[in-house]
Amino acid sequence: MSITAPQGFTAAGIAAGIKQNGSPDLTLVVNNGPRKAAAGVFTSNRVTAAPVEWTKRVVADGELTAVVLNSGGANACTGPDGHADTEATARRVSQVLDVRPDDVAVCSTGLIGIRLPMDRVLSGIDQACAALSPDGGQAAAIAIKTTDSVHKTAVAHQDGWAVGGMAKGAGMLAPGLATMLVVLTTDADVSAAVLDETLHDAVSVTFDRVDSDGCMSTNDTVLLLASGASTVTPTREAFADAVHSVCADLARQLIADAEGSTKEIRIDVVGAASEHDAVDVGRAIARNNLFKCAIYGEDPNWGRVLSAIGTTDAQFDPHLLNIAINGVWVCKDGAAGEDRGNVDLTGRDVVVTADLAAGRQRATIWTNDLSVTYVHENSAYSS
Repeated sequence: MSITAPQGFTAAGIAAGIKQNGSPDLTLVVNNGPRKAAAGVFTSNRVTAAPVEWTKRVVADGELTAVVLNSGGANACTGPDGHADTEATARRVSQVLDVRPDDVAVCSTGLIGIRLPMDRVLSGIDQACAALSPDGGQAAAIAIKTTDSVHKTAVAHQDGWAVGGMAKGAGMLAPGLATMLVVLTTDADVSAAVLDETLHDAVSVTFDRVDSDGCMSTNDTVLLLASGASTVTPTREAFADAVHSVCADLARQLIADAEGSTKEIRIDVVGAASEHDAVDVGRAIARNNLFKCAIYGEDPNWGRVLSAIGTTDAQFDPHLLNIAINGVWVCKDGAAGEDRGNVDLTGRDVVVTADLAAGRQRATIWTNDLSVTYVHENSAYSS
């Protein structure tokens, strides 16, 4: 049941008519307490959608009662009218639930530059409120999909408490978040300050290390809500582990559903002088289109990995670099190593190991191949 697995939450997902194809497109998540703690992490894109600006402001006090999310339109770059639409959305939820508008977060996803059909959004909120249920987690996750082929949920059950989550996203998966919306819930009795620190820590090593195509959205939002309904206050370590587990699970699901992908690529950078170096190198490889095309063609072209590493400021000696693809060390000491013909790329899972031979730090970045289907889907997206 994902977000409704923890006690104290109800959810709904309905078809409000925002999408022309009639698919579910509006979700409502409600925290029934007794605690209403919340924290958020948002896109680092300097161009932000109206819902992001609204939600940043309302979550700043560490409290939220509800989150309303729509697919079928991003409400980004829509000017003052778009901001008014976001506020009207929050006010409609507040009226129906009898809560303050400033306790309602708003999230949107879809095409940029187009205003939402507000008559359908507002009437959809009424429908969603009527449909709220402790069993509504799956319907909620389905209604936030855009180009996703599957809905994405995860749960970590603990001793007397739980963390649940749902996510949408299938493209533009890049550091600084992705073209994704994520809602996490917990019935643990924890403060907003704990939520904020835990969420930032988890996002930094999960969602922020998923890099599908090097692009960054205007709408990315990750929210964590705590109801306290279990009356259990876990240790900081136990809570952090559970939140990390759910975020990591959802992040893997995002990369597995990346638009047009035929390969899921794990890039392990080891032997780095610093974690920062390891992350930079991993991202450089993940964003190298030549490398991603090679993997799509099942070509273990390690030269493309080596050239990507060379574009970074990381500390390394080019004559000591080692590269393995699916366990075969095709590059040793900056030159040809084992026979590249031994690399099996026929499966979906690909592991690239880049050894910088400069220290003991490491990092993992997840990406996918670049396929013909990806190009087609994104060239026809608006039409």
